[in-house]
Amino acid sequence: MTTVEDFDRQAAQDGKTARKRVSRSELGEWKAEPGREDPVGILVKQNAKRVPELVPIRMARMAVSPFTFLRGAAAVMAYDLGCQRDTGLITQLCGDAHLANFGLFGTPERNLVFDVNDFDETLPGPFEWDVKRLVASVAVAGLVNGCSEKRAASAAEATARGYREAIEVLAQQDSLDIWYDRVDADQVLTLITKKKGRKEAEKTIAAARKRTSLQALDKLTESDADGIPRIKSQPPLLMPIDTSDVKLVKSVLGQYRRSLPDHMRVLIDRYVMVDAAVKVVGVGSVGTRCFIVLLMDKESGTPLFLQVKEADISVLAPYQKPSRYQQQGHRVVAGQRLMQAASDIFLGWATGPAGVDFYWRQFRDMKGSVNIEDLSHHQLANYGALCGGVLARAHCRSGDPIAIDTYIGSSDKFDEALSDFAMSYSDQNAADYRLLVAAIEDGQVEVADNPY
Repeated sequence: MTTVEDFDRQAAQDGKTARKRVSRSELGEWKAEPGREDPVGILVKQNAKRVPELVPIRMARMAVSPFTFLRGAAAVMAYDLGCQRDTGLITQLCGDAHLANFGLFGTPERNLVFDVNDFDETLPGPFEWDVKRLVASVAVAGLVNGCSEKRAASAAEATARGYREAIEVLAQQDSLDIWYDRVDADQVLTLITKKKGRKEAEKTIAAARKRTSLQALDKLTESDADGIPRIKSQPPLLMPIDTSDVKLVKSVLGQYRRSLPDHMRVLIDRYVMVDAAVKVVGVGSVGTRCFIVLLMDKESGTPLFLQVKEADISVLAPYQKPSRYQQQGHRVVAGQRLMQAASDIFLGWATGPAGVDFYWRQFRDMKGSVNIEDLSHHQLANYGALCGGVLARAHCRSGDPIAIDTYIGSSDKFDEALSDFAMSYSDQNAADYRLLVAAIEDGQVEVADNPY
């Protein structure tokens, strides 16, 4: 009979085997492969599948800084990681775990928690891919914010340390403890010791609590002649759909309803669709088809905004096993539910006209985020460590914490290696960013005059 000790021994052995595949010091190495694909070419290939009139907005947002470039270049980094050897320690990946994809949001119990919050690229893969993207984003953000290379490296190292120390704790816990573990807003505040930083965090949390459908109704709509709220037209970032398209949206809404659990179908049936609009969001997502749908409670008239986002094949897909979910919205929803400590009750999926896959979620559900550009070195290091710890917990919900812990070890060797990678890759990212800027200046890439 197999015992718990047998499972633990096997997990530890898996971690040791992974070290033979890729040593921890090797994690710190980055050097572009000979014949590396042109990064701008990778982005242009992505753009071919996107809404043509929105592509210049995407490229303009990516051209703002090396950090916004990194945000939009998930496909470029996936290509680079796919060229490297990996540990083989598989877990559900966020797939785009940069700093700006962590934040606050409301749980079904209406508590405010901090977690990973973007899963467009989610797919099972080697745990270190997410960690490498996270630490690289810390290094790039630090340099953009004016930190010295030494300080940017130390912030990246603090991020890796946050991941390692969380894994060490989680490896001692049972599966239920890991599953129930979460970081709420009050815990975030306890990590901030400086008075100024704490005040800023309190403001962010207070603002997040107010970001609801009611606030969105006031900000995004105006009443028509019959007193019915209609979404304002603010082209090209917010554009109500044509009346002829309303039937299509309603048909997709019906399909989305069928993806929900039975009890949620009862809830969604209490609402009626009032309006819908195209809504441009993010950096990397710009150009994909994204909508907001306004529904109203049939009895009280209370608004509910849902966001409908196109779900394409993950940028990790060419380098990992195919997703078990053929419907890409289903892939996103399943990955989000697996990685998050508490997920949106309105998560669902549907396939629209021309076979385009979508996933659905609440819009502005008590969401809040840190302004990365305002973070000092000290704040960046602390925030990176917080994100690293949260990512570790997300990985341990599907991966093996003992195997990952055995691989990482208790020394700072892992932290230093990931910091080395972060700085080397930040140089690569800066070079790729310059290529995009040059392509824009040469007229090869079109950009919008006002991307925001």
